[in-house]
Amino acid sequence: MIVVTGSNGFIGSNLIKGLNKIGYKDIIAVDDHNNSELKENIIHCEIQDYLDIDEFLSLLQKNKFDGTKLKSIFHQGACSNTMEWDAEYLYKNNFLYSKELLNLSIKSDTPLIYASSASVYGSGSVFVESIENENPINLYAYSKFKFDQLVRQALAENATQIVGLRYFNVYGPQEQHKGSMASVAYHLHNQLKDNDFIKLFKGSDGYSDGEQRRDFIYVDDIVKVNLWFMENKEISGIFNLGTGKSSAFNDVAQAVINWHQKGRVEYIDFPEKLKSSYQSYTEANISKLRKVGYKEDFIDVSEGVNLYLDTLESWPKNNPS
Repeated sequence: MIVVTGSNGFIGSNLIKGLNKIGYKDIIAVDDHNNSELKENIIHCEIQDYLDIDEFLSLLQKNKFDGTKLKSIFHQGACSNTMEWDAEYLYKNNFLYSKELLNLSIKSDTPLIYASSASVYGSGSVFVESIENENPINLYAYSKFKFDQLVRQALAENATQIVGLRYFNVYGPQEQHKGSMASVAYHLHNQLKDNDFIKLFKGSDGYSDGEQRRDFIYVDDIVKVNLWFMENKEISGIFNLGTGKSSAFNDVAQAVINWHQKGRVEYIDFPEKLKSSYQSYTEANISKLRKVGYKEDFIDVSEGVNLYLDTLESWPKNNPS
């Protein structure tokens, strides 16, 4: 039995599809199953059971999973809105819930593989998995940072596999529901469908127009790494998960323009409200991931955007509702 939280979301639903592809179907899918928009992501996945978020948390707190043999827990569920400023909401969804899963993992000796975030590095420029490089600059990042610290303590005291994966900028199919938090590739694609131009921010933090840089990683690579850790249970720790190479927003824009075979870029003023909480540069140092044995290549932005936009345009045909 495998548990996937955030099962109906972007990464969770892709992860379940990845599990299905390699033969796993005994999956407990945990999410808000009343959300019809999210349900479209999982409707064609093969699972054993649905559990609502609150129902699953209640079962955990009542020790209802004691004695149940779980192969792995993939914890992908969280509030992923970097602009969320409700501290109580973030504490419940991103810390308290994660803590309950960590306790279950240790008590039952069940591997826990969870989604951390590159946001913990804040405005820093050294992306190495060490506390001196971590400086979260918004509440979302702080919630991820605090749980990582709890995990570091647990790793020092327990032999159970616990893996935190610090996702950098993930893009790919099934993120439509994320609204403003969806990837830049998704937003630029939608802009260009109805217009002859797409918008990027003007220069900031010493970067020229559209030259702010992020480590963009395709969701298929995220799934591959999660599954690799599931099959390598002797490995624990907190790891960066990006391609190891940053790309400018202009690079993403050009890939979208090339796919559409039309378009140009217009640069707009950088929003004042983002200036204190925006990462202008990220690039994962993946030395630690390579050192423990992950050898697969990562999809670059040009190829990834092509794959993604092909999928987006075939979505209604390949995924009938």
